[in-house]
Amino acid sequence: MGRIGEAFEELVKIMETLRGPDGCDWDKAQTHETLKPYLVEESYELIDAIDRGDGEEITEELGDVLLQVIFHAQIAKEEGWFDILDVLEKLNGKLIRRHPHVFGDSPGYSYQQWEEIKSREKNRENHSRIGDVDRALPSLSLARRIQENASAVGFDWENTEGVLEKVQEELKELKKAPESRVEEELGDLLFSLVNLSRFLGVDPERALRKSTEKFLCRFRRMEKLLEEDGLVFEEVGMEILDKYWEKAKEAEES
Repeated sequence: MGRIGEAFEELVKIMETLRGPDGCDWDKAQTHETLKPYLVEESYELIDAIDRGDGEEITEELGDVLLQVIFHAQIAKEEGWFDILDVLEKLNGKLIRRHPHVFGDSPGYSYQQWEEIKSREKNRENHSRIGDVDRALPSLSLARRIQENASAVGFDWENTEGVLEKVQEELKELKKAPESRVEEELGDLLFSLVNLSRFLGVDPERALRKSTEKFLCRFRRMEKLLEEDGLVFEEVGMEILDKYWEKAKEAEES
């Protein structure tokens, strides 16, 4: 067994100890359900570390994500469902099956082949050409994934100009929509914007997170500028807030 195998086995044993009779009360109290928020949280912290390009932090956050996998596998083992070995063997087999162009005699990769293999694995004969839909994904990521799958089978815009026109069309429909259809039309606009981001080579989830972070930083800077001038946020009107928002924006750009 190499160093990787030894380190992995040690991690599994540490988790067994933490969940054991003399382990940690908090760790022993956790279930699949209680761990769900941490799995989501750790995934986003990893994404944030990747966005900042911090190798040391990426290493740490990858470990935190791996911990969630080990944690769930240990709970399942205690419940008699499966263990980490089952997880590894299933993953290894799936990777080999889904890459016949690497591990078999298939001439090359194709989206259609990928979806056919997935469909056979799930015993689905009449699956859609758009592929399986993982509704657990965040909405922006789900929209992008569906659009990518549709594009892979030839259902897509020819160029960015067509997508831009669609965005304008959806915006016009939203402006004139009755109250009962505002949600639907806003959703259509968001869907078309995700499509535009795909054509521009931009990840919409990442772009929105960056814009949200920019708003947060600018808002905090505005608060600081108001405080430096002896003004109380709640006591000034929107006109003053707008002026300080622009000051914060100028300070940010300079």
